[in-house]
Formats: sequence, structure tokens, C-alpha cells
Amino acid sequence: MSSWVGASSSSSPWPLRTSSSSSSYPSKFFKFQSCPPPPFRPLCLAQSNHVGSDFKFVLHDALDSSGILTSHARDAREGFCSQIGKMSDIERQTSISINRRVDLGKTALYIAAEDDSLVSHSSVPLPVDAFISRFDDLSMDYCSHYNSSLKSSPERLLESLENYLYIHKGFRRTNARHLLETRALYLHSVLTHRSGSTAMLSLIYSEILKMLRLWGLLDFDVEIFFPHDPHSLPRGYPKKKSKESDHAHIMTSQALLVEILRNLKDAFWPFQHDQSGNLFLRAARAANFIDASNVDEDSGFQLASAKAAQHRLDRGVWTSVNFGDMRRALSACERLILLEADSKELRDYSILLYHCGFYEQSLEFLKLYQDTKTRPQLRRSSNSSTDLEEDAVEKLLIRLKLILMEDGWSRPSYVRNFLGNSSDPW
Repeated sequence: MSSWVGASSSSSPWPLRTSSSSSSYPSKFFKFQSCPPPPFRPLCLAQSNHVGSDFKFVLHDALDSSGILTSHARDAREGFCSQIGKMSDIERQTSISINRRVDLGKTALYIAAEDDSLVSHSSVPLPVDAFISRFDDLSMDYCSHYNSSLKSSPERLLESLENYLYIHKGFRRTNARHLLETRALYLHSVLTHRSGSTAMLSLIYSEILKMLRLWGLLDFDVEIFFPHDPHSLPRGYPKKKSKESDHAHIMTSQALLVEILRNLKDAFWPFQHDQSGNLFLRAARAANFIDASNVDEDSGFQLASAKAAQHRLDRGVWTSVNFGDMRRALSACERLILLEADSKELRDYSILLYHCGFYEQSLEFLKLYQDTKTRPQLRRSSNSSTDLEEDAVEKLLIRLKLILMEDGWSRPSYVRNFLGNSSDPW
């Protein structure tokens, strides 16, 4: 997590939006849509101490303009915003097992509900409240099976809870490596199939602890050990027995939501076959913003795969196993920006918009990213990787300005194709 998360509003890395920049948002691209755009509706105004104004995101308005209804997706986004709006600076840094103000379970379900709506186009929204009730069911079922443990030592109680979750109920850890496994990244699917990411298992663990505390059955503070190795499961331990070495494994409310969204971003980012460099560099390489001769890790296969992915995008094929899902990648980026996870999320969102043909909006978010770099507290040390990234940023900026300087420029037709593409949600 970035060092500036949790800073005061006066040092917030996010520049305040001006009316001139926001008013330019819909000026050109809507004239190329197949139907008139809806009246602008801000996706949400994050009510935190960090964000002073709303961001004008693209995804929902563009889908509406392509004839795809987004009412359920918008409702889910507003629910997500209503939850993160409760996070003060202190709450962002509070352990998930001690958090009191933000309903992390409901927030994760709003994330799932939005993505479900984007890809299924269902007339019925994901039943968030019904899945919330499953935490009650799990907690009550645990109490009925391990009633004697509730009166034992804290260590014995936590051991019994882990036996219940990982043995009796069969929750297991998995890592989503392609689209067929991404149900492990959505809370409602994990509650149903009992196979999930480390973040999801940690969340379920903390939600049961929350229910036990509400019922007066838990009278001590618990920390959840979040493993960083590929195989271990989240484990609880009494907070009073915490060691300094445990701090790196304590998941805060902010860090958990960032982990959930970055897992989704990684899973659905296009150019999946190019594993050299970070997500931004993969997208930049596909757009020819990087000289391949300067990247030692590149192989002929990786370069060919990146070109193949770009060709698929150019033809409007935006959702496929091992090729990502642009809609859900954009959605993850937008919510990470609202969480103020890292200013680089503005940059990553910008390059996705470039690949979609939303050049004006891409330039707008790229400028916001550059504005954050001018702040002394956010200046980063230079190394070969960051130099490569910043060089790609400059090339993207130049190309966007050249495109927008051309008279009579038009957006490519494949933008409508990928927005209207239908696929199975999981």
C-alpha cells in the first residue's frame, strides 16, 4: 500500500477537479455513438476526507449509449461509494477484524453485483442482502457445532473457528489464473462454491468474527494473519499476542478492498500472455509505446502474443479466456481510483481508455496522473522500471495530443463492439 494512503486531506495526492475539465468530458465521443447519450449522471462522489469532487468516468455512460442498460451496475456502484464514504483516515488503517464503521462484506458484494450486471445484462440485480444473510447462517451454524469452544480460551475458540471454516465447511484457497477461475475473486461465488482468494477467505473470517462480537460471544480483540505465500490460509490470533513481525500480515480495511480490486484488475487486464513488466507496460507495449530492444525480458513469443491480443482488441473481441475483459478491467480501475489506492491507477485507467478509443477522456485522466507527480511528497525514486513507465507515459501523452489535434478524427467502430459483447459472467 502506498505510503501516502491515510494522509490528511491537505496532502491528498488527488487534484481537485475544475469545472472546465469536467465540462469537456462528453464533447466529442458521443457523436459517434449509435444512440443519443443519457443525461450525465456522476457515478458517485466519494465522501471521504481525500476526494473533494467527483470523477467523470466512462464505462457506464458508454454502455448506456450503446443501448446496454446499466441501472443495476450504477446502483451497485453507488452502494460501493456509500460504504467507502464511511472510511475516515483512521478507519482506512484499521484492521479488518476490528473495523466497526464499514460493512466490508456488503462492499465486496457491491463489487460483485456491478461486475455481474456488466457481463450478464440480467434484468435482476445480484441479491446482495441474501448473500449478507449467509454470514448469519455461517455464524449460527458455527455456534451450534462448537458451542463449548465459545467458553474456552481465545486460542481454542479461534482454532475451532478455523476447523469449522476450512475442514467442516471446506473453504479452500485458490488463485485465479484465467477467466474460468475468477469466481474465486467474487464474494458471492466464494460463499457458494467455498473456493476463494486469500482476500476473500480473510473477509469471510472477519465477518464471522464480527457476528460473534455483535452477539456478545467474542470478548477479546482478534487479528487475522494474512499470508503472502502461495498456499497458507488466513489464521486468527489474539491481538494482545501480536508481534512486530506480524504487522506486515495485518490487513486493513483499505488494503483489503484494494487487494480485492487489484486481483480483479489483474485477472481481467487485456494482453494476458505478455507477462513481462506490470500491467501498464503490457498495455504500453501493445500500443508500441516501448522499444522492445530495450526490454531484456521480452521474448519473441511474448511480443507475438501482445500483437495478437492487440489484433483481437482491434476486431472488437474484448472478452475471452486468457485475453481479459475490458469492461471489468475498466470497472476495477474506476473503483480503485475512488479508493485513492495509488495515483498510478489514473495512468492505468488512461491507457485502457486509449485502447478503447476514448482519446479525450484518456488525455484527461493522464493529465490528472501527471498533476499528482508534481507534488513533492509523491515523487518517486528513479530506476529502470519507472523510467520505462514514464517514457511510455510521455509517448502516450504526445500521441493523444496529436490525435486530438487532427481535424475530423473519429473513434474506431470496435468501441461499440466490445461494449455490446455478451459473455458468461464467471
